[in-house]
Amino acid sequence: MKTHYKNQLTLFLLSALLFSCNTQKVANNKTQSTDRPEPNVVLLLTDDLGWQDLKVYDIDEPSPYETPNIDAFAKEGVQFWQAYSPAPTCAPSRCAIMSGNHPARAQKTHVVGGGPPTVYAGKNSQRIIEPWYSGRMPENEMTLARVLQQKGYTTGHAGKWHMAINHFAYPQPEDQGFNVTTHDRGVTSPQKPHRLTDFATNKASDPYRLDEKGFPFHLNNENALKFLKENKQDPFFLYYATFLVHAPIHTRSKALLEKYCEKLGLEYPTDPSHWDVKGQNNPYYAAMVEMLDYYVGQVFDYLETTDDPRWPGHKLSENTYVIFTSDNGGMEGHPGEVFTDNYPLDKGKINAKEGGTRVPLIISGPGIKKGIQSDVVVNGLDFYPTILSLLNVEKPENKHLDGDDLSTLLLKDPTDSKLVLDKEGNERNTMMWHFPHSSYQSTLRVGDYKIIRNYDYKNNPKTQEFELYRLYDTSNGIAERVDIEEANNLAKVDTKRTKEMNDKLTSILTEMKASYPSYNPFYLKKMEHKETVPTVISESKKKGKATFKYKENGAKVVKANLIYTTNGGHKYEEWFKADAKIEEDFTITAVLPKGTTHYLINLIDEHNFLVSYPEMPTKKSLKTEKKQYSKYALKNN
Repeated sequence: MKTHYKNQLTLFLLSALLFSCNTQKVANNKTQSTDRPEPNVVLLLTDDLGWQDLKVYDIDEPSPYETPNIDAFAKEGVQFWQAYSPAPTCAPSRCAIMSGNHPARAQKTHVVGGGPPTVYAGKNSQRIIEPWYSGRMPENEMTLARVLQQKGYTTGHAGKWHMAINHFAYPQPEDQGFNVTTHDRGVTSPQKPHRLTDFATNKASDPYRLDEKGFPFHLNNENALKFLKENKQDPFFLYYATFLVHAPIHTRSKALLEKYCEKLGLEYPTDPSHWDVKGQNNPYYAAMVEMLDYYVGQVFDYLETTDDPRWPGHKLSENTYVIFTSDNGGMEGHPGEVFTDNYPLDKGKINAKEGGTRVPLIISGPGIKKGIQSDVVVNGLDFYPTILSLLNVEKPENKHLDGDDLSTLLLKDPTDSKLVLDKEGNERNTMMWHFPHSSYQSTLRVGDYKIIRNYDYKNNPKTQEFELYRLYDTSNGIAERVDIEEANNLAKVDTKRTKEMNDKLTSILTEMKASYPSYNPFYLKKMEHKETVPTVISESKKKGKATFKYKENGAKVVKANLIYTTNGGHKYEEWFKADAKIEEDFTITAVLPKGTTHYLINLIDEHNFLVSYPEMPTKKSLKTEKKQYSKYALKNN
């Protein structure tokens, strides 16, 4: 009897253990039963799609844009109402998502980059000079794609890249962990001679031939579908970076343009060069949003209707995590044209206020509940650690990730913010953005509050140094809207909180070794301490070491940077930064890195004025004259 009982007990414990191993383990975020193969991932990144551009995100006034496929997709997973991009512009967000590194830490804080610090156009009228920032994601970066590729995933990229100094410059996707890459713009290629011509037709020879539903053929989308069709037999990671809805604002569907003119109560346009009707009233843009919805809907449909060859009896959608989001907030327009309107959010792309960083985000997949709406604050930086955890892939050794793992949140309760833990294991309540360009801001959100530090506030009556807003009131456990419009500045009212949040912002930026904008010594109008900036008086070079002599005119030099290039004169000329050493007797030395072809020195004084030697021209003049910085820099013979 005892032996029989022991055998039964052993069998019971073994069965329980097997059952435990074969079922979902939310605690360590593994997917469900062992007969389920490794999950797939589709990261669908739209371009400049605003938080209010989708019907499913209607909050005040209903959007006129029709997005039935994305609205339906939101019911298949979790829709986040407080999701943010890592940056308010394209390239830094893309690099941050793929590398896991915050733009401030990576020194990749804006598009393009890789040039010496200088003003854009107004040598004498621009107060601020943006800092040097990288033109690329480093070629040796341990990207999310590279990690998954090393774990046996087939990795694919379709569409926009923009993680190098130029769309086609090194490093490209195949250098960063992708097995397959395609760059075709498809329907976003500009119409010629202008956007009221060159519409798609039914002709067989038309590269944008209309399909049976009247939508133009879009090669960017077809490339994404082709990757899925050709690689569904293996675990795959698809990074589908659609070019929609980025400028130029146009549509190859004349029918959609006519549809939205009628829907918005507008006359059909006759002047293709501009559009000045405010609000969400641009029929070209409206058509682009509906086209985006149609094309990504085809991807959703393919996953929903296609059998999974690795999991008989199931569809691909049952074993594929899909992340749908945007690289930054909506671009509201440029001189001569209104694109869209992010209201009630303030500003848009190229600004770190809510309109420039808050984005749509919908996540679905195995183990994730459907039809959930969440007010948990999340960020594109969270995708890297979350995807690794959902796929049960270990983080690479010594790899730093600035985002946090959302997998427990997604698999357990997507509405419980306590399930998102920071690096210390506490509930995360802090998020930071650093944008030392254009709007010259750093921002920090802590719980319900957000502080904005403006760098261009001196001699600028339009801008205050600090702005403090209470976006929500969550004191009752529910996110009640207070001031997402960022209209009621509390900085001078709640001075204690303003100081505490600014100190915390400084601490975070210091740990990341962030770069800051400086003042322009050539600014003609009044600027305190302008007359005290230092002057470089000589330069010499010996055995790979550059020496600069300078004169102080009342202000002490506190920082010196060598700015150099290894490919001066190349069409993708790219500049880098290295620390220079401030010696005694008003001397600065810098070792020229191997391969340096051209270089210059930047001095920053105690009042934050930047002096360049040699002096660099404006960005606009370089573009107009079709010249490069190396023409004005010191040559390393």
